[in-house]
Amino acid sequence: MSKFKVKFRGVRGSYPIADKDFLQYGGNTSCVEVNVNDHLIILDAGTGLINIGNELMEKYIASGLNSADRTPVKAVVLISHIHQDHIQGFTFFRPLHIPSTVINVYGNVNYNESLSDEMAELLFGKSFPLDLGDIAGNLNIKDLNETEGIILRHGFEPIIKRIENEKDAQVEDDDVLITCYRSYAHPQEGVLIYKIKYKDKVLVYATDKESYTGGDKKLVNFARGSNLLIHDAQYTTCDYLDAFSPKQGYGHSTFDMAFDAKNQSNSEKLVFFHYDPTYDDNKLNAIKEHYKQDDILFAYEGLEIDLM
Repeated sequence: MSKFKVKFRGVRGSYPIADKDFLQYGGNTSCVEVNVNDHLIILDAGTGLINIGNELMEKYIASGLNSADRTPVKAVVLISHIHQDHIQGFTFFRPLHIPSTVINVYGNVNYNESLSDEMAELLFGKSFPLDLGDIAGNLNIKDLNETEGIILRHGFEPIIKRIENEKDAQVEDDDVLITCYRSYAHPQEGVLIYKIKYKDKVLVYATDKESYTGGDKKLVNFARGSNLLIHDAQYTTCDYLDAFSPKQGYGHSTFDMAFDAKNQSNSEKLVFFHYDPTYDDNKLNAIKEHYKQDDILFAYEGLEIDLM
């Protein structure tokens, strides 16, 4: 049976927060779990990834009496960029330490560096007891650019192929197609915006991007007609334009910018995402009063959306 389910695991930006006033929406940083046609895709590896790993370990142990009989953990992890709030859960993802685990990680840093080298330097070695090469699982870290797409097909490892035009991708009916483009509206080196397409359903993940006057035309075209648009909404417009501490140029959108992107792209449903870590439950609930529409949701840890 076809499946395309989305579950939010971490919805904060910048840094995690643990406080009684943040329980409704959660305090973990960016991580979205997507289960589509028996493929596990994880969007970003913030602290929300840790709970995914714990649950996968429970299922792995329950799947057999010993390691030879157990069903291996397999996942595709899509990294939007390597700022801390999008990778800080990675080293604590427990399935990495099981030899049968297969994790394919995709992302891009810039033209002079590799994602593997950057993650090794930032997450392992001096900042963690293990080096990247000490990981027991099968960890494959690959660079991805916006002229390439990933095809997930049963019985095959992820297939990377050059895709000039999404309509000419030549996917089979049961394939999952992942495409991306780089937005430079986030310092220092931009961010990858991802699209996941399965049959006639489309999810677009647009975190850590700032919009422009009149909207972001590249995003609008990329997300046009999508069923679900997950969009950065770190600030209120008031905080974004604050006279004493303006946020312009920080690489994040306002709720109004995300709302405009939804309308301009004619996306079916919008989820506000990547909240400022100072926005507690009361503040987010107050903002929510301004967006009382069935096709607009506020991300919270545990929110599930079924696209099929």
